[in-house]
Amino acid sequence: MSKLLLPVDGSESCLRAVDFVIDLVKRTQPVPELHIITVHPPVPYANVAAAVGQETLNRFYREEGDETLKIARQRLDAAGVAYRHHISVGDPADVISRFCNEQQISEIIMGTRGMGAVSNLLLGSVASKVIHLVNIPVTLIK
Repeated sequence: MSKLLLPVDGSESCLRAVDFVIDLVKRTQPVPELHIITVHPPVPYANVAAAVGQETLNRFYREEGDETLKIARQRLDAAGVAYRHHISVGDPADVISRFCNEQQISEIIMGTRGMGAVSNLLLGSVASKVIHLVNIPVTLIK
């Protein structure tokens, strides 16, 4: 069985990738195992965890992750597409690459541009870095 990974950041191109995956899964037999992931960059100040507490910081990451995944999950649920969702913290491209290795992902389907400051570029920095880090097919959705 193939395993698909759909990185989710809430951007318009990401949501187009969600719609692409819904269509793909519905017409593929056997149905691939779908994982969706959002990766929150770590809070940039090391002393934040000490100041607010690790549990508060972890709750922040979970809440932000849940909010980022919300629309994608709603669309997948409405379409009846089964998936597993994941929330991680770290450099997005590095986390996506590591997740693919650990979970033996067959293919990544992702948007070309994310929510970052470079969103006006043709190919976003995360998508570009992922392409160079993984040895599996990456389908980019514009």
